[in-house]
Formats: sequence, structure tokens, C-alpha cells
Amino acid sequence: MGSRPTAVKQTEYEWIYLFGAVNPSTGSSSGLLAPTVNTDYMNHHLRFISEQAGPDVHVILVLDQAGWHTAKALKVPENISLLYLPSYSPELNAIERLWGYLKSHYLSNKAYADYDDLLNTCRDAWNKITPEQFCTICHSKWIIHEN
Repeated sequence: MGSRPTAVKQTEYEWIYLFGAVNPSTGSSSGLLAPTVNTDYMNHHLRFISEQAGPDVHVILVLDQAGWHTAKALKVPENISLLYLPSYSPELNAIERLWGYLKSHYLSNKAYADYDDLLNTCRDAWNKITPEQFCTICHSKWIIHEN
């Protein structure tokens, strides 16, 4: 019979939310750390993606149907189209694999000194991912257009 490994347990909770987008073909990415999730932060994230892509690139952003992804107050830039996945289909959402990777490699089983420590650790974790890793982690056959 096996035993569970010991791990650090923190009983106080503070949250950092990471809005992220990855182009699985190129590894280019956009990330926004926020203290909460809401339509305002989603609008900032969409604006950042739009600006990073540039006016001559059209982005198809794959999303689940979270409330802040579908809100009426969402301001979608002209160079972005939103593609919503069916409900309850996280296996289709490539970014879910990235969240799992970040947690397992950088964020789990740690105690954070304070909110700034948590924020800095999340920022550093995102910045450690290389474009090649983004491509590998977020690759999905159904999302890549092959000629």
C-alpha cells in the first residue's frame, strides 16, 4: 500500500488570475495577471492581444464559455474573432494544458510569503515558458491549419 508524499499546505488563500492566449503555431503569447476575473480585465486582455497581433493580423481566439468571455459588455477588437468551445469540453481547450503545466512545474506545493510573492512567482512562471514550449504544450491537431 502506498503513501501520500508530504507537501507544503497553506491555509490562507489569495488569488492571482492569469488571462492567457497562445498561438500554437508560432509560440507567440499574451498574458495578463489580475486580482480577479471580470469583463473589464477580459477587455484589457483582448486589447493587448489585438495590439500585439497588429492591425493586419486576424486572431481567432478559442474560449470556453466563462461569464467574462460571453458578457454583453465585452469589447472585441475588429481583428479578433471569438470561437466558443462547447460547454464542458476542457479537453478541447489547449490553454488548459498550459495551466496544468504551470501549476505542476512552478506553482504547486509552495507556500507564498505574501500577495507580492504569489504575483511575482506567477509572472516568473509565465515568463519561463519559451515560444517552443508554448507550441508543444498548446498544440492541438484540430486547431492547426495544415496545407
